[in-house]
Amino acid sequence: MESNDRTESPRVSVAIPLYEEEEGLPELLRRLTAVVDRLPGEGHEMIFVDDGSKDRTLELLNEAADEDPRITVVALSRNFGHQAALTAALEFVRGDVVVMMDGDLQDAPEIIPLMLERIRDGYDVVYARRDRRQEPWWLRLAYFTYYRMLSSVSNVELPLDAGDFAAFTAPVLEAIRSAPERHRYLRGLRAWAGFRQTGIPVERDARHHGKSKYGFRKLLRLASDGIFSFSIVPIRLAAALGGITILATSLFALYALWAKLFLDRSPQGFTAQILVITFVSGVNLLFLGVIGEYVGRVYEEVKERPLYVVRSVQRAGRSARHG
Repeated sequence: MESNDRTESPRVSVAIPLYEEEEGLPELLRRLTAVVDRLPGEGHEMIFVDDGSKDRTLELLNEAADEDPRITVVALSRNFGHQAALTAALEFVRGDVVVMMDGDLQDAPEIIPLMLERIRDGYDVVYARRDRRQEPWWLRLAYFTYYRMLSSVSNVELPLDAGDFAAFTAPVLEAIRSAPERHRYLRGLRAWAGFRQTGIPVERDARHHGKSKYGFRKLLRLASDGIFSFSIVPIRLAAALGGITILATSLFALYALWAKLFLDRSPQGFTAQILVITFVSGVNLLFLGVIGEYVGRVYEEVKERPLYVVRSVQRAGRSARHG
C-alpha cells in the first residue's frame, strides 16, 4: 500500500453510513458520483452501509449499485448506530486512500479532492475542521465547549472541531481496524493512530433533507463515548474531590475543637449540617455513577459480541447474504 497511496492517482474508497436518508440520497449519489468521476486513476469505489433503515434507502441503494459497479451496498440486520455502521463500511473498503463521511450532505463531497491533494503532499490523515456551522447558536456553543473540554482531559491529542469527515491512508485504516472496542469514537481512534495529520477548514452545511437522526440522547452518548474512551479524568476527579472533602472536614473539626477548648462554645447550624450531608451524598452518588459507567463499558467489552451483523452485501450487481 505504501507504494500506491502516495501516487498521483490512488484508488479511493468512500465509506458512508446511512439511516433513513431516502429523501436526500438521490442528491448525495449525484454529487458524490460527479466527484468520483473526476478523480484521476481507476479502481475507485463507494461503500454505503444501510443501518437498518425502514424507508426506501436500501432499495434506492441497491438500484444505484445495479447501475454503477463502483457502488457496494452493505445492509445491516438492524439499526446498530452511526459509529457501528461507519465501522462496518471501513471493513469493506479496498482502496489505497479511504474517505469516511456522513450521508446527509453536511459533509460536502466536493471537499474530497482537496483532501487528496494533502494526502499527496505526504499527510496520512486529512480531516475537515469545521470553522463555520449552519446550526443553531446553542448547538454551536455546545459543540465548541465539548471539543475543548474533551481535548483538555484526553490522553490523546484530539484536534478541535473535527468530526468523522476525513481521508486517510491504508496504514491508518489498519490501525483503526485493529482497535477492538465496542464503544466506538472513530474521530478519536483516528487521532490515536498517529501518523502525519492535518486539517483543512470547511463550512459545515445544513442538512439537505429532513431532520438529523442524531437526537439529544445520541449526541450525549457519542460525547460520553469520547470522554470515557480517551480519559480517566472523571475517576481522578472523584479522588480529588474526595481529598478536598476530607481536608475541609478535618479543618472544620480542628476549628470545632479549638472553639470548644478556648472559646467555650461549639459551632451551631442544623441547616448547614443538613446541606453538607446532602451535598456529600449527592457527590457520592454522582461518582458512583461515573465509576459505574466505566464498569459497564468493561462489561460490554468482555461479552465480545460483534459490533454489528451484516444481512446482505451487494457489489457490482451481485448480491450475497450473510448469516
